[in-house]
Amino acid sequence: MGNPTHTHLKLVPGAAGFVLEDVPHFTDYLHHLPSYPNPLQDHPAYSVVKQYFVDEDDTVPQKVVVHKESPRGVHFRRAGPHQKVYFKSEDVNACIVTCGGLCPGLNTVIREIVCGLYHMYGVRKVLGIDGGYRGFYARNTVTLTPKVVDDIHKRGGTILGTSKGAHDHDCSKIVDRIQDRGINQVYIIGGDGTQKGAAVIFEEIRRRGLKVAVAGIPKTIDNDIPVIDKSFGFDTAVEEAQRAINAAHVESESIRNGIGLVKLMGRYSGFIAMHATLASRDVDCCLIPESPFYLEGKGGLYEYIEKRLRENEHMVIVIAEGAGQELLSKSSESVDQQDASGNKLLQDVGPWISHKIKEHFAKKKTPINLKYIDPTYMIRAIPSIASDNVYCTLLAHAAVHGAMAGYTGFAVGPVNGRNAYIPFNRIIEKQNKVVITDRMWARLLSSTNQPSFLNPRDIAEANKEKHPAANGLLNGETCKDRKSKTEENPSTP
Repeated sequence: MGNPTHTHLKLVPGAAGFVLEDVPHFTDYLHHLPSYPNPLQDHPAYSVVKQYFVDEDDTVPQKVVVHKESPRGVHFRRAGPHQKVYFKSEDVNACIVTCGGLCPGLNTVIREIVCGLYHMYGVRKVLGIDGGYRGFYARNTVTLTPKVVDDIHKRGGTILGTSKGAHDHDCSKIVDRIQDRGINQVYIIGGDGTQKGAAVIFEEIRRRGLKVAVAGIPKTIDNDIPVIDKSFGFDTAVEEAQRAINAAHVESESIRNGIGLVKLMGRYSGFIAMHATLASRDVDCCLIPESPFYLEGKGGLYEYIEKRLRENEHMVIVIAEGAGQELLSKSSESVDQQDASGNKLLQDVGPWISHKIKEHFAKKKTPINLKYIDPTYMIRAIPSIASDNVYCTLLAHAAVHGAMAGYTGFAVGPVNGRNAYIPFNRIIEKQNKVVITDRMWARLLSSTNQPSFLNPRDIAEANKEKHPAANGLLNGETCKDRKSKTEENPSTP
């Protein structure tokens, strides 16, 4: 798909350090475009609402906790219905595409985009693109109506099908198909790779001067999308992970020296593993990609397992799929491979660590009974729970309101509890990760009583970066002095 450009990023500065990172609007490049009254003002369901529309100047702050003298910081445009729209309902020809891996809630988002367009704005023409971005080339479409999507939220997966990758590095072909079909609203549901593609598609649409709104709904079960509070499907994944953890706990406590090992999703971010561990309280050890661990020696995983088995005669270990990859690469010949979306193919840490634990205790002639559970694909395929269904509804409606109001080139998501329109570049610039020097990870370590597996020097360095003035820099000692001492005496923490 190429690399998205950010030449059109709109920064609107204000007083006291306020900066609005705004999203593009049709009127930025299509001047003298007519607008129309929003039909919601005559909608009977909205007649009881005191304020139909969000104010044009409403913004949502990215950082909600600030000091009293702090600048107001970065804000995003608040999502919601606007007084003016830039489409007549009868002129809208929308399409929806789902890309990447499965995630609970995909069908709910599809349903609510269709029903939102139909019931709120009177839109009658909505197409589903079959099979991800590939469907644009193959000309495969599904006509979507409220009747067609009525009960799809009760099913897992996506009724539109999906695929990884764009299957063509030239996005102009996708835009050609959009033009050929007369599509003027494109709703793209997918992860960071999908949103990168959406950003490139938007840039090509803008280059051609087309009146086509591009709205992204970020999707990742791992919760690794930055800026937004959390991604849809995450709550469902944590809830379902409890079943696997509970099964592992029952198995492990039913036999002496029982070990229940559960592998959960999380390629580069361990949020599912961390939250499932905190919610369960049956887990003795949680291993995530952000927190490197080691097996042998003092403070290592083997030593901790031995300790827990002596104390309780059973234990439960949760490991995220991206944890321990550096250990796997050292112990086996690995070849870097990528999937269709360009993501590195990870080695399967579950069977590997299961084998290493069994091997260690066999050498010590200590009998153990290890049960390995991998529920990852089961979790991805289930329907979303109630809280995710509500969340998906709000996301879908926010995307519809934004597209109808003429905004484009944006992703939608909650920022501090309020849905906002976020520029694509902020969604794709990095991955959201567990910060192991923050309180949430400390709560987990306190809950499980597991070692941090961190070198004391690493902890000191991490704290020094966060609070340089409050971490050992006393009596006039500078960072440079401290570094010099550490180099002279490597044992200095």
